[in-house]
Amino acid sequence: MRDAIRGEVRGTAPVPLSVLDLVTVGSGRTASQALATSVGISRLAERRGYHRHWVAEHHSMPGVASSSPAVILAHLAAHTSRIRLGSGGVMLPNHAPLVIAEQFGTLEALAPGRVDLGLGRAPGTDGATAAALRRTETLDEGADEFPQQLAELTRFLDDDFPDGHPYARIHAVPGPVQGPKGRPPIWLLGSSGFSARLAGLLGLPFAFAHHFSARNTVPALDLYRESFRPSAVLDAPYALIGVAALAADEAKEARRQVLTGALSMLRLRTGRPGLVPTPEEAEAYAFSPAEREFVDGWLANIVHGTPDEVREGLDGLQKRTGADELMITANAHSGEARLRSYELIADAYELPELAPEAPAELG
Repeated sequence: MRDAIRGEVRGTAPVPLSVLDLVTVGSGRTASQALATSVGISRLAERRGYHRHWVAEHHSMPGVASSSPAVILAHLAAHTSRIRLGSGGVMLPNHAPLVIAEQFGTLEALAPGRVDLGLGRAPGTDGATAAALRRTETLDEGADEFPQQLAELTRFLDDDFPDGHPYARIHAVPGPVQGPKGRPPIWLLGSSGFSARLAGLLGLPFAFAHHFSARNTVPALDLYRESFRPSAVLDAPYALIGVAALAADEAKEARRQVLTGALSMLRLRTGRPGLVPTPEEAEAYAFSPAEREFVDGWLANIVHGTPDEVREGLDGLQKRTGADELMITANAHSGEARLRSYELIADAYELPELAPEAPAELG
């Protein structure tokens, strides 16, 4: 039986490689095209031996079309047969735990044994949008609310509220009430120490957002490992990190592509969100000194260049952090550039070409 959490090392990669997909929408492109690219990435990743493909919940961002991870994952499940699919992540405070249990129970029924439930506690958007999502001005993300929400979600997934609990007669369907079946493993996501410590104390796998919080990566992973207590889920820590990486046939082209994502992030951070600009627009943009400082800092944390340069950068990062898995996010204006990057990285690590698995039997 395949391990529900630990990935398989393939080719010459130091650890399993996976994909984090923001379903980015470039200028002149549509959300339909972005979602079609996600299907292409998932098929490529499955064919080339990437371990999992996660999508991340974001809201009110024109350049990101991943506001509904469960819907996207159902679509990806229909177009793949082997690769693990999951959320990187679903923002738990935005949703009722029962709703998440139902959505991911449905996904598990659609793709048995292939679904991961990654959970974050940030809103995945600005405060006003978060208030609209939650229909409250109180954004409960603190030390008390998130662990309580997590415990409630876990109870729904396992269908094991104790007798006398107000929810004891409520069942998340699809779920265990229909018979003994597997359920998605829970991952905790974070960009600081809060979720790292909680994941360790609960014995859960942990995913750290190195791609936008690089300075906190090593401290958070150290905290996770120091806090870890063996559980029924894991007997030892297992941590992956999200890594921004993009390979192209030439280093100059890789630089052109990642600059589009850097300009997009600059606009988002300064209250001007929009579609991901073209390379030509990014190259022609007149950066102020402060903007150039931001962009240079952002690009410094993106592994980019030729396939050999990217492989060297990823290897070095894995050694520095001790990450058990690298989850690569390739952000660029065009879907073609993103697909090409994942193919080139697979080639650089000599990942094998895998045959598709047979579809599940009808029941």
